[in-house]
Amino acid sequence: MVKLNKIYTRTGDDGTSGLVDGSRVSKDCPRMVAIGDIDELNSALGLAVVALGESEFTADLVRVQNDLFDLGADIATPGEDFTPSEMVLRIIPAQVEWLEQRIDAVNDALPPLRSFILPGGSPGAAAVHLARAIARRAERALVTASQDGSINPSARIYVNRLSDFLFVLARRINNGEDPLWVPGASR
Repeated sequence: MVKLNKIYTRTGDDGTSGLVDGSRVSKDCPRMVAIGDIDELNSALGLAVVALGESEFTADLVRVQNDLFDLGADIATPGEDFTPSEMVLRIIPAQVEWLEQRIDAVNDALPPLRSFILPGGSPGAAAVHLARAIARRAERALVTASQDGSINPSARIYVNRLSDFLFVLARRINNGEDPLWVPGASR
């Protein structure tokens, strides 16, 4: 269990952050940018949970929020051994598979897309669309951070699937009645 008694440590005042292994990196290095995007994604999902209230999908989003803390710990753990252990959190293929199963289940209840959709519809769907866009940015940040090979490939795959899940979930929240893009409508 995590226990935080003191919120400020002053260790980051020099523009660095600590990683799980005790090393320090610049707060703007690609690894830390990815961690920040994941944190922002988790916060956006918190807004979506509040917007949805007691929805049939709330538990899914809370599960994802927990996974995103695992993901942040994974990214904050440098090295090239991505094997999870009691002391090392890593995203594992089973977490990706759960997302794929949820994507299929949610998508099966939707009509086929007729056009690109506009992010919006209901407040809950709009919040999920916002989280989806942040997930896409987090994925790009993970790709950049992985250029040196020290990011868990399952972490990148997880975020890729997560954006797909959030897309179909937003559509489902709108009951498939999505606002559609009308090409050239404003000309």
